[in-house]
Amino acid sequence: MVVTHNLGFPRIGAKRELKFALESYWKGQSSISELKIQGTALRKTHWNVQSGLDWSPVGDFSFYDQVLDMSLTLGNLPLRARDYHGDPLDNYFRVARGRSAQGTEDHAGCCSGIAAGEMTKWFDTNYHYIVPEFTADTEFKLDATRLLAQLAEAKAQGVHAKPVIIGPVTYLRIGKTKDDSSRLNLLPRLLPVYSELLDTLAAQGVEWVQIDEPALVTELDADWQNAYNLAYHHLKSIRIKLLLATYFGTLQENLYLACNLPVAGLHLDVINARNEIQPLLNLVSSHKIVSLGVINGRNIWKTDLNATLDWLEPLAERLGERLWIAPSCSLLHVPVDLNSEQKLDTEIKSWLAFAVQKLDELRVLATALNQGRAAVANELKANQGALASRRASPRVSNPAVKQALARITPELGQRQNAYPVRAEKQAAFLKLPLYPTTTIGSFPQTAEIRQARSQFKAGEINNTDYQSAMQAEIARCVREQETLGLDVLVHGEAERNDMVEYFGEQLDGYAFSHFGWVQSYGSRCVKPPILFGDIRRPQAMTVEWIKYAQSLTDKPIKGMLTGPVTMLNWSFVRDDQPRSVSCYQLALAIREEVLDLEQAGVRIIQIDEAALREGLPLRRAQWQSYLDWAVESFRIAANGVTDETQIHTHMCYSEFNDIIAAIADMDADVITIETSRSDMELLDVFDHFKYPNQIGPGVYDIHTPNIPTEQHMVELMKKAALRIPAERLWVNPDCGLKTRQWAEVIPALTHMVAAAKTLRAAAV
Repeated sequence: MVVTHNLGFPRIGAKRELKFALESYWKGQSSISELKIQGTALRKTHWNVQSGLDWSPVGDFSFYDQVLDMSLTLGNLPLRARDYHGDPLDNYFRVARGRSAQGTEDHAGCCSGIAAGEMTKWFDTNYHYIVPEFTADTEFKLDATRLLAQLAEAKAQGVHAKPVIIGPVTYLRIGKTKDDSSRLNLLPRLLPVYSELLDTLAAQGVEWVQIDEPALVTELDADWQNAYNLAYHHLKSIRIKLLLATYFGTLQENLYLACNLPVAGLHLDVINARNEIQPLLNLVSSHKIVSLGVINGRNIWKTDLNATLDWLEPLAERLGERLWIAPSCSLLHVPVDLNSEQKLDTEIKSWLAFAVQKLDELRVLATALNQGRAAVANELKANQGALASRRASPRVSNPAVKQALARITPELGQRQNAYPVRAEKQAAFLKLPLYPTTTIGSFPQTAEIRQARSQFKAGEINNTDYQSAMQAEIARCVREQETLGLDVLVHGEAERNDMVEYFGEQLDGYAFSHFGWVQSYGSRCVKPPILFGDIRRPQAMTVEWIKYAQSLTDKPIKGMLTGPVTMLNWSFVRDDQPRSVSCYQLALAIREEVLDLEQAGVRIIQIDEAALREGLPLRRAQWQSYLDWAVESFRIAANGVTDETQIHTHMCYSEFNDIIAAIADMDADVITIETSRSDMELLDVFDHFKYPNQIGPGVYDIHTPNIPTEQHMVELMKKAALRIPAERLWVNPDCGLKTRQWAEVIPALTHMVAAAKTLRAAAV
């Protein structure tokens, strides 16, 4: 009999219950006991959803981030977060976001919080994790409290539990040292703690542990490959079965290594590595479990169940009980339940599967394999009907869009003149001071903004009243920025629900869910649009809002757009054509908006590409192909303007040093990036690479409520000025301010403007 299991389930709840519980606690509106009760209720619900699987994950639930959970389990919280009294969960939140709940920060010296842990993307996803911190002196000490508590809950509920942990080599690989020491030198100290953890779980009667090692799908040098052998030979004596899980990519040169590690089972993501099934079977020992990720855990389209069975049935006959099937990766990356969607277009809804439905698909496959296809004939027929409907739908293909793609030429991506010529013209036109100040685009989305949007969508207020409400918020935002003394203003994006969804709603080829939320980090959730067809812009999307804002001030207002690559990477994209084709379609649509903004008199236009790095393939050999079409798409979107129009772009919370040449090739006049959490570490690349254009290294970490001081910002900018000439530096936050409160934003930006003035005075 084929065995079914799941690698992880979304933890936010179908209605974002975890988000609201966290934010209530952080605001001091509820107790830590109430927060924990909500966590217990969500885990119970999620295990119920997964009932019927042979193995369900335990430990995949997190109050913030699974990597930070692992750091807590290993006793590896930064020194700055230790020795606080109170609940350990408060220390956990301090590392995650700089502080915990209001009313808990009564420890001496912590009234303004601590430095939050650095945050970056989990491999090639839009999920952010808290980067583990190491030094040469790092010691590890087991704290299995969280995992044991969840295991006890699962047992009480009758769950056939499979604890989930991050493997030791991946844990070291995704962390950073705060000195010049080697992460691999810590492996001998780390492995005994893993052994102790596994022994502890074995003592609780645990049979299987899922140990996630996604680093195996990346390129590893000999030292890191050897680390895998050292680690798993150290752990092989533990009286517990290990299912080593890889996902997000192909094993390639690591396939032999993975197959020969002394573990009881190996999970392969066959959505990405279908061609590695046969080589794996040729290498893996005859007693080892083979787990295949047959359902896409990263996208929301229905699985072609019959086509999957066509190649899966021979494997089931060959492997028997040695075959386990599962989603390709944790379902953390998809929304919870399609049944919550009562307003989604009926036809498009029939093409989709969220987390709950993906588990249903898994059960159908298992039943077909164990009992024959006739046992699920109705389900297979319905599945085939939905797939046929999607293939035949006239809504998917637009001949006019295909014709526009055929007319793309290299000239579309070229500015009139090189940057030095443009910079001189822009300086003469804009007349900005040294160290010009700006923000990244959004300002706080207040309760009043959200209420007006909700009322408008519900039909409780008309379009005129909604427009008036948004204009009032825009006017407030402009006034506040003028009072602060910022040099380049933004309209604040009051009318925008999300930087991708807002644009997608105005483009043909997109559909939208109501409850399709996915966790980005902590309590931050996004609702990715569904890119189902060819993309076309029917009309201008932002021009009137920007024109209104500009009418209120003599200072320049930036036009704010989301770039084509980010629109692509932060959407659930169609799987029936190359991603590059969809990206070029988006580029042409954004280009039309850029040209309309310029025609309306907007002379600074920011085209955010926050997700450029995120879309980079995990294998370097595939990087150039992606970067070629990604950079070209940005240039097509941006470069139709005159020399006098200044193009900005923004990128955040990713590692850019290894693709800096491609970023320079984007040829944006100004780029703003995240650098404050990494203490300007991202600028190290400029010691060797002479970035040609202007850059704004973020000095205000907006993902924490902490308010940076003027001196802190000055020091960060001084570090930047060691690498970038002062005349090419901007002063700005790390990212948009929509998630912050005005009470935090005003003092932080006051300090930022003061820092710029201090820097200018020092430069005289």
